[in-house]
Amino acid sequence: MNIDNYNHVIKQEVEFHEVDLMGVVNNAVYFSYFENARIKYIKTLTEKYKLKEVVVGHSFFIMARNECDYIIPARFEDELNVYTRVEFIKNSSFGFRHIVENAKTGLIHAKGGGVFVHINKETQTPVPLPEEFYEAVKSFEKNVEILRKVKE
Repeated sequence: MNIDNYNHVIKQEVEFHEVDLMGVVNNAVYFSYFENARIKYIKTLTEKYKLKEVVVGHSFFIMARNECDYIIPARFEDELNVYTRVEFIKNSSFGFRHIVENAKTGLIHAKGGGVFVHINKETQTPVPLPEEFYEAVKSFEKNVEILRKVKE
């Protein structure tokens, strides 16, 4: 869990409606934090590398896997840093990693990740990610594993 490997971070304050009767963040809320972070990550990538067609063109991304490891509970009004990175890219999918850190104490509340698949809007089937996406992520990330199979 090396935060130095993450180029993208958002700030998140725990709100009242996100905690349970014990005053801790409900487990499902972390997935909302991850989603907010991923949306902002893709928005940053889109703006920085002019990837508009990849995001709003003839395709979209669908969540295929989502996971979270809960380490210590976050509480109402905690200020959190949600770190996000793309860990790997395959032919038509890529994987995110997240770390949720307490901004004041530096303690890690949770870590997780997810896999997205690039889908054709018309056929609803996976399609290869465009070369521009690979290049943008490789430029943005300190290290990303490229796992695509090249057809010969």
